[in-house]
Amino acid sequence: MSDLDESGATEHARHLQTPSQTVGPFFGYALPYEGGPEVAAPWNPEAIRFHGTVCDGAGEPVPDALLEIWGADARGRPIGERGSLHRDGHTVTGFGRAAVDRAGHYSFTTVRPGAPAPGRAPYLLVTVFARGLLHHLFTRAYFDDDPFLATVPEGRRDTLRAVRDGERSYRFDIRLQGDGETVFLDFIGDGRG
Repeated sequence: MSDLDESGATEHARHLQTPSQTVGPFFGYALPYEGGPEVAAPWNPEAIRFHGTVCDGAGEPVPDALLEIWGADARGRPIGERGSLHRDGHTVTGFGRAAVDRAGHYSFTTVRPGAPAPGRAPYLLVTVFARGLLHHLFTRAYFDDDPFLATVPEGRRDTLRAVRDGERSYRFDIRLQGDGETVFLDFIGDGRG
């Protein structure tokens, strides 16, 4: 008896990992979706603008990056099942996806997350997909000082801080490499880092 299935593949061949692939420049037809950057409705009284620019190692804007954010609600509670692609104009979904423009700029409407626990600072999880990246990158945008930041070399801590640049606006620029490179995180174990 052969170990081939009806397609001719062996059990082993059906479970091999496929190679990684960069996201751009052809992601635009499939990944962005209507309302993707609107994690919270702009008219929500707790809404903030979370925005910035994605740059390469030479400091040039990356015009074909895609960012995803995940965050808690304004009281620091995980969104859980409410985090979704569905947009109803009222619910804070916790998840957003935005493509950058030609100048490498992105913008989300979300809420400033509450602190996840006493003594911890609120933050957004940020995932970056861009040309030339075979694996997406993970970072965090902190809104206040956090004990975790003390574990990061002092000269690089600011790359993990969202900076207030208006009454209800925070800027978080991302540099993929070189001087001022954003601190990117590796998650070990269950991925909850």
